[in-house]
Amino acid sequence: MIEPHASDADRADDELEPRTVVVPPALAGRRFDQVLAELLPEFSRSRLSEWIKSGDALLDGRQVRPRDPVAGGETIVLDVVLEDQTHDEPEDIALEVLYEDADVLVIDKPAGMVVHPGAGNRTGTLVNGLLFRDPTLSTLPRAGIVHRLDKDTSGVMVIARTVQAHAALVEQLSARAVHRQYLAIVVGALVSGGTADAPIDRHPRDRLRMAVREGGREAVTHYRVRERFRAHTALECRLETGRTHQIRVHMQHLRNPIIGDPLYGGALKLPKAATPELAAALRGLRRQALHAETLEFVHPRTGEPVRATAPIPEDMRTLLRLLREDTRAFNDDGRG
Repeated sequence: MIEPHASDADRADDELEPRTVVVPPALAGRRFDQVLAELLPEFSRSRLSEWIKSGDALLDGRQVRPRDPVAGGETIVLDVVLEDQTHDEPEDIALEVLYEDADVLVIDKPAGMVVHPGAGNRTGTLVNGLLFRDPTLSTLPRAGIVHRLDKDTSGVMVIARTVQAHAALVEQLSARAVHRQYLAIVVGALVSGGTADAPIDRHPRDRLRMAVREGGREAVTHYRVRERFRAHTALECRLETGRTHQIRVHMQHLRNPIIGDPLYGGALKLPKAATPELAAALRGLRRQALHAETLEFVHPRTGEPVRATAPIPEDMRTLLRLLREDTRAFNDDGRG
């Protein structure tokens, strides 16, 4: 298993090595574009179709139409230069790198950083920082990002650095083969863990929020108690699916919302006779207490497991310490 930080590796430019594949007899009679998509699944169908039409993908040295059938046994040659897929501006933004090689980059995203540029957030995003660190990421969809974290959720993310790595990681996520473990600090002293299996869709009235809704997309979150306090719980959550705001929505649905969550947390509730330090920390928390702690996936080239862990950030470490102290003080006073 690969765990330690690896040094930066030399990067190829945006010109792919020519790819040569032979059409298997079993695919005889199929359309050329369909055959190409099956033999080179790391590229999107639309991209392959464009390359066929431009003459960058040849069948036995000839330019043919996407719909033309193959006979089987022909040689396909793909010789292309990747065009930019992302046009955002690179920015010199410090990124905390947990692991890096020529295929993947694993970073620890801080709370407060937006992942993708959008309206009102054209700069200062993770994409801007990634494009500065590795300009070749501009040739990949979403600059190589295959999954995202909410702005105010901290923690580990993996970024693909090649077309092949991007396709492999997307496939692993679709197959639910990526281990994603989060730390969440929620309201309420839970007795045990469990599984939230509740479909999620857009909220019927508030378009900024998601909600548990019948007929929504399947969403499954497994959780277990890591540490229990007198009025709160630290949970270890594992995603089986990856819906927008999934853990936040499921915790609200269970009536144990994440502390500090501006969308799903509800009004602040202080524990009775809370220590002044804890009360101040709960009032002062400016984001949901949710951290993507561990990510494990199969390396897209070597096939080895890669495991990366992002340390708990300072604001959540402080909150955990104060919750322990509050619980201890409450029990020492004989009220627990």
